[in-house]
Amino acid sequence: MKILIAVLLFLKFISVQAQTPPQGEYLASFDGVKIYFEVAGSGYPVVLVHGFTGSSESWKKGVLYNDLLASGYKVITVDLRGGGRSDKPHSLKSYQHDAEAKDIMQVVKHLGIKSYFAVGYSRGSIIVSRLIVNDRRLKRAVLGGMGDDFMDPNWPRRVRFYKALTGEEPAEDLMPMIKRIEESGLDRIALACQQGAQPSTSAVEFSKVKKPVLVICGDQDSDNGSASALAKFIPGSTYLVVPGNHGSASRTQEFSNGVLAFIKK
Repeated sequence: MKILIAVLLFLKFISVQAQTPPQGEYLASFDGVKIYFEVAGSGYPVVLVHGFTGSSESWKKGVLYNDLLASGYKVITVDLRGGGRSDKPHSLKSYQHDAEAKDIMQVVKHLGIKSYFAVGYSRGSIIVSRLIVNDRRLKRAVLGGMGDDFMDPNWPRRVRFYKALTGEEPAEDLMPMIKRIEESGLDRIALACQQGAQPSTSAVEFSKVKKPVLVICGDQDSDNGSASALAKFIPGSTYLVVPGNHGSASRTQEFSNGVLAFIKK
């Protein structure tokens, strides 16, 4: 049995290695902001959308990225404006009116993609929610690590993050996050703008969704409200719980298995 498992893992490794290596590219978006994205593999396209303070590299630290490649998908990772290698404008205006979702839609158009799946995690799920509402090319969506709190346009947690990052209302409990941002060399003002202009998706908008949606969350994750409550707002959605907290769940094999099973339906 141990030999069989070793052989299977080796074959999976070889399969991933045989895929086309990631190709990085910059695209000037609708307002001229340069967006960095990578494309790896071939097959049906899946867009991965990272969370707050993350980048396209964040997905490579988990299991899902390589599992998608091994399963024959084309994997597209995008650095949201304000993060990674994309431009980092310092005005709220640059992030308003679904700018981040529009960036992804521009990348999809640039690549000539007619239909695709999208997987978001944490804040990335908030952006994927806007793709669900606004992009007909999106056929299946995964909202990972997100509860129903973001549906409130005045979500107190978002407002606190924004004010703490701008220094308007420093919060002692958020100082570790701000220290990590500064020590990591991330752009604090750009991240504040992400929070200040962060979109919400209403119950009315979700009620009109007709495409398949998976809401997936760690069993120890309640950082952003109730994921089960979020699923109830989306007609016909699938709800799945996997092991882990907000920081770890997306990197697990169980998360990857759940996403793959959903998109293969």
